[in-house]
Amino acid sequence: MDLRTLLGTFTHAGRLELIFLRPARDQPALSVDAAMALAGRGLEGDRTASRPPRNPNAKRQVTLIQAEHVPLIAAWSGHPTLDPAILRRNLVVSGLNLLAGRSPLRDQVVHLHIGPTVVLELTGPCDPCSKMERELGAGGYNAMRGHGGMTARVLCGGRFSVQDRVWLTLGPNPSDP
Repeated sequence: MDLRTLLGTFTHAGRLELIFLRPARDQPALSVDAAMALAGRGLEGDRTASRPPRNPNAKRQVTLIQAEHVPLIAAWSGHPTLDPAILRRNLVVSGLNLLAGRSPLRDQVVHLHIGPTVVLELTGPCDPCSKMERELGAGGYNAMRGHGGMTARVLCGGRFSVQDRVWLTLGPNPSDP
């Protein structure tokens, strides 16, 4: 089987477990049951989308984290459990590997679909910031390294909700000549 076939083969869909909006810098993230993704902006009500649009191709419009990684981060930071809100990611996704959402091929991109209309392009790792040391305690920054999730841009907006189906598809890179 060739690499293109392997990259486009996913076992099954996942699920959107939680949605968080970060209304302002250093303010607590708010859990919501549904949100509106705005193409080229981010999530309505989140500080990223509330700023005047600068660049519709910005790579950090939405942040995501694997639900399966939250217990690992808790264990590595010495906590029995962990509220995902303190990790300050917008979306918590279960059941699929977000890292598989990055294509190593220049002419192909992987799209992450949420519900019937929303499409994101995963743009890179969402590395932890120094706030994680404050939130998780000493060593919290290192507990999240490699498990901080992914950043994304919104390609197709729309309304989506907790429990929506989430899946990946491989397609041509529209910016490739």
